[in-house]
Amino acid sequence: MVNGLDIKTKRTGFTLIELLVVLAIISLLLTVALPRYFGSVEKSKEVALKENLKVLRISIDKFYGDKGEYPGTLADLVTHQYFNKIPVDPVTESAATWQLVTPRDSEKSGVADVRSGARGSTRDGIPFGQL
Repeated sequence: MVNGLDIKTKRTGFTLIELLVVLAIISLLLTVALPRYFGSVEKSKEVALKENLKVLRISIDKFYGDKGEYPGTLADLVTHQYFNKIPVDPVTESAATWQLVTPRDSEKSGVADVRSGARGSTRDGIPFGQL
């Protein structure tokens, strides 16, 4: 008793049960959220790959239209300022894995098309090399 008043000491903090309940709720939320997160990362890589392939193919066509021949390598697109640098394959995370396709016309040489060098397939089952 202090000055005639009964003061009880008050404990602060959480009990073990409260902490376990909170951890259980967090783990439940993570089991729902993480698969969606990783699925969206894969989907974004596929979308970026398709866009990079589209940009590369358009640039190859523009090079052919301007010069009358296909570029010898992808580095020629950088040399002639069609790109600042060669786009990266987002699946392999490298610019060196692009698969170069020669022209169908045997009289012409160079790079007529480009494909991804990534192994595996998209979420739709299409191999990356066929995009």
